Amino acid sequence: MQKYFIAPDQFGEQHIQITGNDAHHIMNVMRAKPGAIVLVSDGASREAKAAIERCENGTVEARIVELLEADREPAVLVSIAQSLPKGDKMELIIQKCTEIGAGRFIPFVSERTIVQYDQKKEAKRLERWGKIAKEAAEQSHRNRVPAIDSAVSWKALAEHFSGHDLVLLCYEDEAGTLLRDVLEPFYKTFRSETAQPQQAARILVIIGPEGGFSAREVEAAVAAGARCVSLGRRILRAETAGMAACACIMYQFGELGGV
Repeated sequence: MQKYFIAPDQFGEQHIQITGNDAHHIMNVMRAKPGAIVLVSDGASREAKAAIERCENGTVEARIVELLEADREPAVLVSIAQSLPKGDKMELIIQKCTEIGAGRFIPFVSERTIVQYDQKKEAKRLERWGKIAKEAAEQSHRNRVPAIDSAVSWKALAEHFSGHDLVLLCYEDEAGTLLRDVLEPFYKTFRSETAQPQQAARILVIIGPEGGFSAREVEAAVAAGARCVSLGRRILRAETAGMAACACIMYQFGELGGV
């Protein structure tokens, strides 16, 4: 069943209204007719099955037939801080990590970032990334669309550390500490010390550019509170590392059958 995220003001008590690209998708791609059922969510607290009643003038109107309470959001809030990669790799990272369960993306510029960051293209880039995150969240039937921040500097990224319970710096030259070595004890400690069992852990995963981090950046991150970890004996590509780390975290927290 196709899912669509709509603005809260389009989600009424008995009816919902779908406009823009989503309405175009329903009418011209899905070729849905009156009576067809779609899933709709306001991206916050409301989700429902709705039966299409009218498709006209670029707008789809539907009647709510069942309010849903299913929550498919993970029990851990994973933020992916990704040094801007070349080409359209960031789009792939956002798409796949959204499907896996990441809740936020923080692009940043580091010493070895190859991409020449152009602030003038920021709005267009964020719009494109936001669309990809939305479509990935719809495809995977999530309840929320991940947030995507504007790109920040390496120094500014460190300011985000304090807002997380665990900060992981994925570093290819880290030989002694595997991601598992940090995740397992953190999970046990967090669960035993958290007064509210439903409270979600907040984990920030930092992924470097194609050329990796410099020794100076690693030292600064560790000094700011990050844990330096390895993703194994094989060197992963910049666009693969975040997906692998996110999947490992989801498994540890029971989101992929772990625990």
